[in-house]
Amino acid sequence: MNQESTMQLAAALPAPTPTQRMLRGPVLPTLLRLATPNVLGLLANTVVIGFDGYIVGRLGPEALAGVAVVLPVAMLMLQMSAGGFGGSTTAAVARALGAGDAAGATRVAQHALLLALAASLLFTLLFSSPAAYALMGAREGVLAQAASYAGVLFAGAAAVWSVNVLAGVARGTGQMAAAALALIATTAMHLTLCPLLVFGVGPLPPLGVAGAAASTVSCNAVSALGLLAWLSRRGQPVRVLGPRWQLRRAAFRAILRIALPSSLNPVLSNSSIALATAFVGSFGSLAVAAYGIAARLEYILVPIAFGFGSALTAMVATNLGARQPARAKRVTWAGAGLVWAVTGLIGAWAALWPQAWMGLFTSDAAVQAAGSSYLRIVGGCYGFFGLGLALFFASQGAGRLAWPLLASTVRLLVVAIGGYVAVRVAAAPPEALFVVVALSLSALGLTLSAAIHFADWTRGSQPPA
Repeated sequence: MNQESTMQLAAALPAPTPTQRMLRGPVLPTLLRLATPNVLGLLANTVVIGFDGYIVGRLGPEALAGVAVVLPVAMLMLQMSAGGFGGSTTAAVARALGAGDAAGATRVAQHALLLALAASLLFTLLFSSPAAYALMGAREGVLAQAASYAGVLFAGAAAVWSVNVLAGVARGTGQMAAAALALIATTAMHLTLCPLLVFGVGPLPPLGVAGAAASTVSCNAVSALGLLAWLSRRGQPVRVLGPRWQLRRAAFRAILRIALPSSLNPVLSNSSIALATAFVGSFGSLAVAAYGIAARLEYILVPIAFGFGSALTAMVATNLGARQPARAKRVTWAGAGLVWAVTGLIGAWAALWPQAWMGLFTSDAAVQAAGSSYLRIVGGCYGFFGLGLALFFASQGAGRLAWPLLASTVRLLVVAIGGYVAVRVAAAPPEALFVVVALSLSALGLTLSAAIHFADWTRGSQPPA
């Protein structure tokens, strides 16, 4: 066959589907192709984190500290909805499609949305009240600001959960661009709406920190509706609306088997952050404000790792569904290496030039100095933090969450025991506590790396029921 005939035959063949590319495409190019739109979309999401800090910072130190108190819980919701339930939805959908079961993938998507709405109600009930933030050490003006922000944010928790689980469905089909577009649209809307609601415009009164939360809820709700409409079009590999909904215990189990331990992992991670925040609180409100700004950079590392990690979840789950465990392992280490390099470089920048980050949010010299001290010590360990996050997503795709949970537990214990000794027993300066935080991030990445290295993925690689 001559070259012209070969080209004509190739043109006549149907283009490979995203699932086929995940199963047979070259590992690194396919991973990058899947991860790129995720990273771009999630980088847009990181703009929201930084932008909110800038806007709230203009309202004064109490507003900044109040939002900093709520931030661990808000990030817990984001990580549980996007990384826990959303990532588990990606894994279950991808594994079903890898096994050639499109009907099963559709059932998973429908049941995942119902579970997301139920989980959002728990956040509304538990975290709309100021009592939770009083327990975290907020007092007087700081507590009032925290209550104002949280009351609006968690009243609209269903919007955040819905958009993240629906994005997980899209990623499970290998169509990462749709999920990325939803995040970019959310960011664009928020950048416009947030300052208008916070500071007021025309007849619209200023809402303060509650305005920032109202913008977050509104923009996520609009994106969720758009994503739901896109996922319900004819011709989609998985359609959320359209096929008849039939509740089945097996579909709920397929999601919850991964989602429950996946959701426990961010609980452990954010418990580490909340505990560190409580220890920092013993040094005063200035230290809390500085820590809130400095640690915000870690929340930016999470979406970057998630951009690669969601591609890892989809590729690992798809290949295990098709019973290709060796390829799943190759995908895991390729993605984890990329995340380690990117987050490590960001950490090195933060450690060498911490003022560049702190100066974006505050001009207070004392706050800048305290936050810079944190970044100089902890920034060098951000690569291990990113490595641990990437390997968590790969483990999620494999449906093996015991070791990620153990690694997060080790991190929590290092913060709890080391922080108590540094702050309560030794009465050491804040720098000693920062060293403890750095050690906890290193323990997370190294523990999970060893576990993945020795894990045998040739067993239990069948698709979910």
